Amino acid sequence: MRIHHLNLASMREIDSPDGLAPARAVCHALLVETPASGLVLVESGLGLADVADPALHLEREWTELVEPVLSPAETAVRQVAALGHDPADVRHIVLTHLDVDHSGGLPDFPHAQVHVMEAELKAALAEGPSRRYRPSHWAHAPRWVTYPGTGTRWLGVDGVRPLAGLPEGDFLYVPLDGHTDGHAGVAVRDGDRWLLHAGDAYFYHGELAREPRPHPIMDLVQLQAQVDPARRLSSQERLRALVHDHGVGVFSAHDPWELTEYSQ
Repeated sequence: MRIHHLNLASMREIDSPDGLAPARAVCHALLVETPASGLVLVESGLGLADVADPALHLEREWTELVEPVLSPAETAVRQVAALGHDPADVRHIVLTHLDVDHSGGLPDFPHAQVHVMEAELKAALAEGPSRRYRPSHWAHAPRWVTYPGTGTRWLGVDGVRPLAGLPEGDFLYVPLDGHTDGHAGVAVRDGDRWLLHAGDAYFYHGELAREPRPHPIMDLVQLQAQVDPARRLSSQERLRALVHDHGVGVFSAHDPWELTEYSQ
């Protein structure tokens, strides 16, 4: 499999407490070329409709807070085409959760199967429209593939499930709730090691250090967005163990310095 790291929406510029150069927050996504299951998109970022009419598809306060660049060139459908692929070949989209900046690109791939945790889809359908969930992102009636919060044990983490219709043993859902009720990480086998897209389970790479270093602004964002503080912190403990005890390559959705590291 070939894995591409993409930025599906640049947002407001943030500083680094560790002295790295300031950078715009990102929507880190993966595009995975598989031998038999077509293209797999992990996260869908903001879509063409969001960029064209943010007043209709995005909540005003969210837009003012996040300051998205709103560039068509950054949408998944445009980047898939720029890599020389037919967007119709995106057969699977795997979401960590259904927040606006993770699900906005779904309408651009209307025929793809969309993988999401059952609890997440239930919450989105019940709570939208809101700052978090925008029903226009699934008004085209996606081909949902949902998963319960139960599964097997993987590298010390319980409740892990393989993803239906994808190469066996190469894609896993890893429960990481707390940011939302149905939030999950997406593990992808990359040769002889695992990559784990942790979504919004944390926001800044310093949080995964043995002695965590939060980002003052990003920490406020995740505190305001969390649905369960204890479960969110427990998810971060699981991520630290995966990094330090098992060598998993973990990255979050919005840390721009991680995107730079993994794109090299």
